[in-house]
Amino acid sequence: SPRLSVVYNIGDDKNHNIRASFQTGFRNPDTQALYIGLNAGRIILLGSAPDNPARENRQFPVNSALGQSLVGGSTIQFSGTNAYNNSFTASSATAFAASQNPLDLEIANPSIVKPEQVSSYEVGYRGKVEGFVIDASAYFNQYQDFLATVDVVAPFYGDVQLSQNVPGTNIPQAVAALAGADYQAYRAYTNTDADVNSYGAALGVSTKVLGGFDLSANYTYAKLDFDRKANPDFQTNFNTPEHKVKASFGKTELIKNFGFNLSWRWSDTYVWESSFVNGTVPSYHVFDAQINYKVPSLKSTFKLGAANLLNKEYFTAAGTGFIGAQYYISWTINNL
Repeated sequence: SPRLSVVYNIGDDKNHNIRASFQTGFRNPDTQALYIGLNAGRIILLGSAPDNPARENRQFPVNSALGQSLVGGSTIQFSGTNAYNNSFTASSATAFAASQNPLDLEIANPSIVKPEQVSSYEVGYRGKVEGFVIDASAYFNQYQDFLATVDVVAPFYGDVQLSQNVPGTNIPQAVAALAGADYQAYRAYTNTDADVNSYGAALGVSTKVLGGFDLSANYTYAKLDFDRKANPDFQTNFNTPEHKVKASFGKTELIKNFGFNLSWRWSDTYVWESSFVNGTVPSYHVFDAQINYKVPSLKSTFKLGAANLLNKEYFTAAGTGFIGAQYYISWTINNL
């Protein structure tokens, strides 16, 4: 993972710091991406270690009379290897269900998962300008073999190249399988060959106001550059809001030994993707507050505070519970 960084100080008092870096990295598939085999109801989550799809071997009911005659029974023993070797994209199967036109079908046959690679570029600045401390940065990440999951549909009989017809007809067996609901849906781990980039920036500013009060604010921007319309079956699991803001106001000693801090956090609406559920996380804003009092004779600081002071419930991931208020009191000894 070669990397290179440069830092340069400028200005008469060296109060301006400019930095730039380039680095490479990789991400290995985790255990779930390699070995999961979980029937989640409408879809089976399937890891793609070379030996794992064959382990996902289940018996499924065959719904149509035609299918039962083709497989020789009302059930079929079906291997997860079909997700990688004989499958359609889920979006094309949905399009076929609406049109009944086999030309809408697209072959999926995703590849076995392999490590993801990234090249990252970053520039930044930190300095003091007329009483303001400014910290700004921007980055660009370029991915190769981006780790993702893809939704596919594997027919119980027939091949996705549509070369095997129902005996005595010109109807492909795989098309008949989809029409007769004789198929299994999988969410398979793989790598996408689509262009995937991410970029973003951050800006933080802090200063003193009103005779010594601390005032600070920061803004974070994060964007995934991925053509979802052209790749509707892939889940990137980026799960990051595009915009986030935080501001705080306080003073360590408002009066002798007594201080306070107030902060406000806001997050933009964003799409959440995971193996178990996809959904939208709505935007939210939260107020936090804390007061602290030092007792030198006890070498102690007492703190009273609240996270989400107004108890406005929110959540940060699809499928999770709501986050409410948390009120706390602490006593720290020997911190003076």
